[in-house]
Order: sequence, then C-alpha cells, then structure tokens
Amino acid sequence: MSTQTTSAPPAAVAPKRARRRPEETRAACGTRPTFLWALPATVFFAFFAIVPLVVVAVLSFMSWNGLGSPRFVGLDNWHRILDDPVMIKSIWLTLLLTTLGVVLQTPLSIVLGVWAAGHQRNRAVLSAIYFVPLLLSSTAVSVLWRALLDPNFGIPARMTWLFGDGNLFGKQATAIGVLAFVSTWQFTPFHTLIYQGAARAVPQVLYQAAEIDGAGRYRQFFHITLPQLRNSMITSMILMVVGGLTTFETVLILTQGGPGSDTTISAYYMYQKAFQGFDFGAGSAIALCLVVAATIISLIVVRVSGYDKMRSDMEGVS
Repeated sequence: MSTQTTSAPPAAVAPKRARRRPEETRAACGTRPTFLWALPATVFFAFFAIVPLVVVAVLSFMSWNGLGSPRFVGLDNWHRILDDPVMIKSIWLTLLLTTLGVVLQTPLSIVLGVWAAGHQRNRAVLSAIYFVPLLLSSTAVSVLWRALLDPNFGIPARMTWLFGDGNLFGKQATAIGVLAFVSTWQFTPFHTLIYQGAARAVPQVLYQAAEIDGAGRYRQFFHITLPQLRNSMITSMILMVVGGLTTFETVLILTQGGPGSDTTISAYYMYQKAFQGFDFGAGSAIALCLVVAATIISLIVVRVSGYDKMRSDMEGVS
C-alpha cells in the first residue's frame, strides 16, 4: 500500500503595500486645506481685533484728549480709575447684571430649547415668532422698550395699579430690573437655538431605554437631557458672561447710566470717560480691564468645568 503525502499549502504572504506615486501624493495633499484658506479671516481678525487691542493697550499708558500727540504718563490712568468710586461701583453693577443674565437666561433657554427640539403641534410657528428678537439689533430693541416703558405714554402710565408712578427708570432697583428684562428678552432666543441643536443631537436610544425602565418625562429630562447638554451649557454661559461684560447700547438708550450713576456699568463708564470727557487714556484703561476680566472669567469657567478635557466619542470618524 502506497501512502500519499500531501504537503501543506504555503503560508499566505501579505501583499506588499503599493507605494504611492508622486502624482498621487501631490493630489492627496492638494485636497487638504492650507493656510491660504484661513488667510482672509486671519487678516480680517488681525485688522479689526488685534490691532485695535494693541492700540488700546498703548493708549492706556498715555494722556490724550483726541487732539495733538499722546503723552506718556505711565500708570497714572490706572491709578485714577482704581481710585475712582464710580469705577468701583460700575464694576459691581456689571457683575450684578452679568449674574442676573446668566441666572435668568440659562434655565429659560434650556426649557425652551428642549421644547423647540420636539415635535409638538404648531412648534415651528411658535418658534419662528419667538426668535423674532434675535433678528433685531440691540439699538432697535432698546428704542422699542424705551417707548413701551415710557412713564408718560407707555405701558406703566396705563397700568399705574401695577407700576405705581410709572417711572421705572427713576429708581436703581427698577432700572436694573428693566435692563435685565430687556437683555433676557433679546438674547434668550439665541441661547435657545444653541440648546435646541444640542437637544436634537441626544441619541434617541437613551430615551427609549429610559422608557423601558419606567422613567417618566421629568426623570428623562433631569437624568438624560441635562447631562447631555453640559457642553452646550458651558459654551452658552461663556457667551453670556462676555456679552454681559460688554453690554453698552442697552444702558445708553434706556437709562443713560441713571438715575445718577446707579446703572453706570463699566462699558458705559468707558464711553463717558473717552467720548464725553475726552479722556481717552482712562477710557482705554477701562476697556483693557474689561478685556482682561472677560478672558479670565472665561478661562476659569473652562477650567473648572473641565470643558478643555472633553473629547467627542466620534472624534476622527469620517
């Protein structure tokens, strides 16, 4: 009997990876965006943001009334604004209005954003009406509410049983309340839009699993929706803080810093110093303080929230 031996098939050899031709490499690299794509935006940002910021920083150490040549005075402008009681008061008023904006707008924006992300009846029509203030400028909104709240011809004059004498701009408490209300009415739609997009991005499988486990609508909101909106919440709060620190048109048109200096926030005080008192050195120092304060507060929010360490699970997926 003859035995037949079978030899094992040779091991499969991994094919060698084909080398790219120089033409293919150049073609692949040619599809990637280069610095030239960002050059127009970089030039625009440098011309309208970086250069003015540098000029303001230089003027903060100068004495200049808008005519003639600036004169170097060192830290004199900084000493004057730090010893100015109106400046100290304006800082606290700015922080108060910024805090009121965050406290009022954040919960309202979250609730409206989550609602607008649903499929309720007439949702699109109501959302379109609600987003109208977002299309108006701060000047137009301030002029509108100045006319509506006029103590002689506006709503308070016809509802004295609610507003008393009707002069909401005559007391500090009511004037600050008006500023907070108008800012909330104008900017809440913008933050609502942020939360609406974030709520629509929440995976529906999470809600389906919660329904199977017996979780109701409120438990789904607090245990699924809110945690998923964390990144958007931090972004929205940073925008609120920066916007609150740089509010100007609303105060200029509604209260002019009054009564007295009870609503003179830092941005409006900068305007008074530079463009009404022609003290551009002190005005530049106040402006630089606002830039530094907004930057520091934003960095603190990012650092404390851990936003800088967050990474998406879909990062790198194409």
